[in-house]
Amino acid sequence: MLRFDYSGKTVLVTGASAGIGNAIACAFRDAGAAVHATGTRDHSAYDTDLEGMTFHQADVGEEAQLQALADAIPSLDILVNNAGMVLYRRQEYERASFQRVMDVNLTSLMTLSGLLRPKLAASGAGSILNLTSVTAFFGSRGNPAYGASKAAIVQLTKTLAVAWARDGIRVNAIAPGFIATEMTKVSQSGAVNEGILQRTPMARWGQPEDIAGATLFLASNQASFITGETLTIDGGFASNI
Repeated sequence: MLRFDYSGKTVLVTGASAGIGNAIACAFRDAGAAVHATGTRDHSAYDTDLEGMTFHQADVGEEAQLQALADAIPSLDILVNNAGMVLYRRQEYERASFQRVMDVNLTSLMTLSGLLRPKLAASGAGSILNLTSVTAFFGSRGNPAYGASKAAIVQLTKTLAVAWARDGIRVNAIAPGFIATEMTKVSQSGAVNEGILQRTPMARWGQPEDIAGATLFLASNQASFITGETLTIDGGFASNI
């Protein structure tokens, strides 16, 4: 089994208080990295595993809080832009809600990456990993902002990979399919769940750890010639359209 050693590396994972982000942060910590984790609430509000991490309370949709976060991290080797949000009941069709989702999912990613670019370049082998979604590749009738933001992340990943390669920074993305987290709980039962399982060749929901393992690989030296790519991890869902 391939094992990764991130001893001596510093990693920032946004949205690390739960779900996929927490699994990623724990994976890097367990591999020896010094991990900085963010969440929108105080550290004490979460019952997930944040042990041994430096926690920062930050709303990534607020530019001033992103600046404060970037200033609080002296050096950085790996940035995982995981924080994101989705609104249900067709709220994303409203202008203010649409803009809020875009600010959190997309604009924050560009802003934070830009703020931390000098520190990633100074590491000598910086890596940025952006979390997008399989909804970047097909329509989602109830979530126009979420789908648009995730599709834009795929393109932004390519652009930054080309632009920042001269700085020694690799930029890649991961597109999870349906992963069993609190955020997707609304879809994990009933007819929606049945439809997802029927269309997923592997006939199961993914787990946050399925994403964490791929993140460790893409940030590692074993992936040193990979940049500008989006790795889809969805049990075959997107291939079965």
